[in-house]
Amino acid sequence: MYSSVDVIWTLIGAALVFFMQAGFALCEAGMTRAKNTGNILMKNLMDFCIGTPVYWFVGFGIMFGGTGALIGGFDPFIRGTYDFGTLPLYCYVIFQTVFCATAATIVSGSMAERTNFKAYCIYSAMISLLVYPISGHWIWGGGWLSQLGFHDFAGSTAVHMVGGVSACIGASILGPRIGKYKDGKPRAILGHNLTAAALGVFILWFCWFGFNGTSTVAMSTDENMLSASLIFMNTNMAAAVATCTVMIFTWIRYKKPDVSMSLNGSLAGLVAITAGCDKVSPTGAFFIGLTAGILLVLAVEFFDKVAKVDDPVGAISVHGVCGAAGTILTGLFATDSGLFYGGGFHFLGVQILGVASVFLWVVVTMNIIFRVIDKLVGLRVPADVEIDGLDYHEHGLVSAYSGFSITDVSTGMEENANTDIGEADYEKASRKQKEIAVPVMRTETIGETTGMYKISIIAKHSKYEALKQALNQIGVTGMTVTQVMGCGIQKGLSERYRGIPMDVTVLPKMKIEVIVGNIPVEKVIETAKKALYTGHIGDGKIFVYDVKKVVKVRTGEEDLDALNDVE
Repeated sequence: MYSSVDVIWTLIGAALVFFMQAGFALCEAGMTRAKNTGNILMKNLMDFCIGTPVYWFVGFGIMFGGTGALIGGFDPFIRGTYDFGTLPLYCYVIFQTVFCATAATIVSGSMAERTNFKAYCIYSAMISLLVYPISGHWIWGGGWLSQLGFHDFAGSTAVHMVGGVSACIGASILGPRIGKYKDGKPRAILGHNLTAAALGVFILWFCWFGFNGTSTVAMSTDENMLSASLIFMNTNMAAAVATCTVMIFTWIRYKKPDVSMSLNGSLAGLVAITAGCDKVSPTGAFFIGLTAGILLVLAVEFFDKVAKVDDPVGAISVHGVCGAAGTILTGLFATDSGLFYGGGFHFLGVQILGVASVFLWVVVTMNIIFRVIDKLVGLRVPADVEIDGLDYHEHGLVSAYSGFSITDVSTGMEENANTDIGEADYEKASRKQKEIAVPVMRTETIGETTGMYKISIIAKHSKYEALKQALNQIGVTGMTVTQVMGCGIQKGLSERYRGIPMDVTVLPKMKIEVIVGNIPVEKVIETAKKALYTGHIGDGKIFVYDVKKVVKVRTGEEDLDALNDVE
């Protein structure tokens, strides 16, 4: 007998889990460079759109089409008979479909900025067709782990660890991005839009209430309502505690609280609590979030510095490491069978066995899949495509931000900052650029000065308004203002991004240019010096140039007449 309450509850949950795709897209796009934004968005779109028909065609049958120990069955287009209690067949199918798509989309961020789009589409089909459904059957479809009592309520292992381990395999085979490592040491490659990344995390947090809460797939009894309330409470608790933990941990470790790492901390807590959100108390959720926050920071550092696996968004650490940890911690904190509640070692042992077996399954299958794809179509784009950006070469998109100027200064990459993709590919790209370059023609300035001067002022952003007002007071009204990046003899500041020392060799500055003829140059210089002076390094520089000629286009007036705005 179907229940309208249960159906509505489950369908709302399916919609929320689907909306996680938007959160992942924003988070991944924000934590990568602007020149690859369109590619990131396209991959997140296609994860879902490829996975949906593939999962309908064969994946769902493999997962739920029988109670065999290793595999469900083969039921193309879901034509068999199923019993999902108070839910109609397709209500349950769409709910499981969005979970499958989530596992697939996790990989996108770790393989960002250097993956062949065709190869990624094939991967997306294979994980939805085979990898996720088989391990999902073991856990949720009546397979051998389910029979042993393995507990993964909403998918810390079934969804997140599968995606995280797949991401690790893919990123390892791909190799790091150009410029990521120099002399064996990691270099920070900053994301271009922290606002988008933060919005993505908030969307994911919001949708996680559906991801975990509606996994009860029922809301028609008092027991369902109590369970869902506890799940919501635990989900929020773990995420909040993990975020606070990462903030404090990075504050101590790096001397400043790391913003992007703290955003990942929220996701780490959400991933970790997903397995046991229905079986632990809020106290257990607190300690699971605390553990996830510490593990996240250490894992990000490990993959960057020790394993040298380039993960632009930290998905391996968030989903792989914290997914596995959260599943195992359920064996400690479950109030009915956990080790800390007198349940003994049996349940904990089953949880560890489940994590290990799924890990091994994904490592073997994804290694085969990625290497076959690499042989067939090539997993990585050529060096020149990576340098120019995937948006242009893979999608014909000049910029995902048409009308906006976004400067990519995140790497400070030198021409010889190559990685293991090979010197030959990079040199080939460099030669190609040199061949099409226009030769520079140099001429010498001849003749006397005209009495007109160009004054170029490099200043701090914070001093721009004061400088503008001071120049206006002495009669300088026309100016050209540009936001620039640069450094003086101080060579910038040394900071950290996601735990990696970041040499900020160029800093944001304002460049103000004015042309004067009737106003004494020295008066302009003295005015600017008074407006900009603080006595600290970085106050700026003033450059003075002779101007040979000025032409006002509208009237044809030249030189001093062109500088005056009198009709």
